Amino acid sequence: MLHQYPENIPRNYNDYTSKTLWVSASDGSMIPLSLVYKNTIKPGPAPLWLNAYGAYGSSEDPYFSHSLFSLLDRGVIYAVAHVRGGGELGASWYDAGKKQHKMNSFTDLIACMDYLIDEGYTTAGQMVIEGGSAGGLLVGAVANMAADKCAVVIADVPFVDMINTMLDDSLPLTVQEYEEWGNPQDVEAFEYMLSYSPYDNVRPQSYPAFLISAGWNDTRVGYWEALKWAQKLRKNTLRNNPIVFRLSYNEGHLGTTDRFASLRQYAESMAFALDLILPAKAVKE
Repeated sequence: MLHQYPENIPRNYNDYTSKTLWVSASDGSMIPLSLVYKNTIKPGPAPLWLNAYGAYGSSEDPYFSHSLFSLLDRGVIYAVAHVRGGGELGASWYDAGKKQHKMNSFTDLIACMDYLIDEGYTTAGQMVIEGGSAGGLLVGAVANMAADKCAVVIADVPFVDMINTMLDDSLPLTVQEYEEWGNPQDVEAFEYMLSYSPYDNVRPQSYPAFLISAGWNDTRVGYWEALKWAQKLRKNTLRNNPIVFRLSYNEGHLGTTDRFASLRQYAESMAFALDLILPAKAVKE
């Protein structure tokens, strides 16, 4: 029997629309793209928050989240790109986005960004892309490849200095990660990883704004990866967009066990992004 707690804020769920679109990738593969938004959104481009992960065969299935109403009620479209490397369409979908096929994850996300702009859902100046851990690698690589296609990058505990990490087999997780990314002792695998590694491919260009978060006690992705990446972005960006590094001293890779602290941090991330993609009046409402 389904039980639902009484809501503090009564909502009419018929006021919101969710749907799945199919986006053609550069090689013709069709990428699922999930959207949810409030029906009162006016016709034309709207602010949009695009999340993606695309690794380890993890399926980013749509799920109900109360915290998203803060975005939706401000007229923001929330989207999830189910790029290759995830498991949404089976083992072959995972295999098509790992090791020597990892570039598909990045081009899939860029294809979704292009689609959302071309179809009038949003504009580059109104788009946020977000990813955590391996998803941080995804948005970090895409920021290097398509810096002009979004306004904000949210990267949580991002795996971005992959070459140095994958070459250090004294770290507890490095060797088992060979199955996902490849063994850098193999020249072909090393060169392929180097071609997209977010930290190694930062170069002088007009980067969007960044909010980069790390955990002091993270045993999966060292906080220094995000820190050195943020500093390299600051030295190379040709625009005056903020590049913020946020270090949480009492957190690990999965964040905090304090529910309220977690919500406060999520609110900070939302406020950072909304301040850059919404009119000032809409942010305060």
